[in-house]
Amino acid sequence: MSATTDVTTIVTITDAAAAKIKSLMPKDAEYALRMRVVGGGCSGLQYQMGLEETPNPNDKVFVSNGIKVFIDMKSALYLAGAQVDYVEGLMQSGFKITNPNARTTCGCGQSFR
Repeated sequence: MSATTDVTTIVTITDAAAAKIKSLMPKDAEYALRMRVVGGGCSGLQYQMGLEETPNPNDKVFVSNGIKVFIDMKSALYLAGAQVDYVEGLMQSGFKITNPNARTTCGCGQSFR
């Protein structure tokens, strides 16, 4: 099987997050945002994000706010309806994921259950 391009947006990327992601992408190749959920963290599951050039065979592939996104099918179950934002402040700066599927989250916002 090959990666499926999905017209359904699983995760929404805000304007601020899209601008930050674009600023982090190397200019010499076409990259996408890889999002996944893995075991670990304070609450049991944690988010991982990175930049990749090629999707895996069973990935969901879609575009949100001009950003191509790769999500494996298992992670898509946990991330459906989530929003990725980028916030900057005096005390904390970084990506913030708001996930309607999370029952509890830790203080840092990087893990959930």
